[in-house]
Amino acid sequence: MKYTPIDPALFVQNRRKFCKQLKPSSIAVFHSNDVMPANADATMAFKQNNDLFYLTGLDQEESILLIYHDARDPRMKEVLFIRETNDQIARWEGYKYTKEHAQKVSGISTIFWTHEFEQVLNSLILEVEHVYLNTNEHLRAVVEVETRDSRFIKWCQQRYPLHKYERNAPIMHYLRAIKSEYEINLIKQACAITGRGFRRLLRFIKPGVMEYEIEAEIWHEFLRNRSTGPAYSSIIASGANACILHYIDNNKECQDGDLLLMDFGAEYANYASDLTRTVPVNGKFSKRQRDVYEAVLRVMKAATQMLVPGNTLDQYHAFVGRVMENELIRLGLLNESDVRNQDPGKPLYKKYFMHGTSHFLGLDVHDVGNKYRPFEEGMVFTCEPGIYIPEEGMGVRLENDILITKSGPEDLMKEIPLEADEIERLMAR
Repeated sequence: MKYTPIDPALFVQNRRKFCKQLKPSSIAVFHSNDVMPANADATMAFKQNNDLFYLTGLDQEESILLIYHDARDPRMKEVLFIRETNDQIARWEGYKYTKEHAQKVSGISTIFWTHEFEQVLNSLILEVEHVYLNTNEHLRAVVEVETRDSRFIKWCQQRYPLHKYERNAPIMHYLRAIKSEYEINLIKQACAITGRGFRRLLRFIKPGVMEYEIEAEIWHEFLRNRSTGPAYSSIIASGANACILHYIDNNKECQDGDLLLMDFGAEYANYASDLTRTVPVNGKFSKRQRDVYEAVLRVMKAATQMLVPGNTLDQYHAFVGRVMENELIRLGLLNESDVRNQDPGKPLYKKYFMHGTSHFLGLDVHDVGNKYRPFEEGMVFTCEPGIYIPEEGMGVRLENDILITKSGPEDLMKEIPLEADEIERLMAR
């Protein structure tokens, strides 16, 4: 792995929290993700299942975690299965975990090879009543391939049809929403790398540069700082491209006089960061561009102050909508009378600001969590308002990552340039 070793106390702590949520007489199973095929004999880069990583710290394929907290044999309360290596694997693929290394990373002392899983499971599962299995239950997930989890669910239910089956996902969504101090420090590291990337770009952006050249600079800075790369596909959108919310073609030339919207974030130790900045390609905002920029910045600052314990996403977004209405009226994009008489179910501001302001952030950039759960200390959210004006060929979005604390919101990206004057000053160097 590119990242430095993580204290295994994080994963020991996470498993302890998970076990407290289980019913008595239960076994829980977590699988790594598959190595996904590309074409011919190629494969895509491996990305670990984030639930398995959260509980073990293992970053390798063909890994399985079995948790049997009530086991009478204390050695079987936590069991880890890893891929057995050999000389051929070592020669072609490189290093794989030894049992000793996996124990050091995870804090789990009982470790078998993956091919021993069925035998070990059978020796334990007949003692329990409940079996907890894992699935991807993210609200936005569209899963069109059969995953390792899906195959195991079929196999397990066919082989052990009389057990009571439970879902890991609700427990994991509940636990992963609150970040420990260990996790917050990893997210801060991801944010710091992202900040270095942005400062690099401010020296690089100018008329005539291609969007993909800017993306290349991001990759360069991320990799040289121990990131595995962007946490998601980077959006490098100049001019009217900024009005396409998920624009990732990144293949246009940046023109003099245009704004450039950049939405990117480094991943570090599987933890995501998520930044958006909008800058003038020529280093100087026009009057209209600055007016729109400042409007978005005011909404961002007001929204950030609402990220406090006790609020909910619905209350928060309703507040942000009212602030945005006022800014759009000030910009001449909405009429005050029309806003006063609008259908509450179809607010007019959605024409220029059509997405949510915040989402959970953690191991996934759109991290798991319940939208109806009141904000709590330790949650991390993005804050990302925007105004998109296709008829003017302009889109402005600003985004920072915010930690909720008992004393108020903590901006994890406060060191990254945000004010229009600072952006211009840095680009003028």
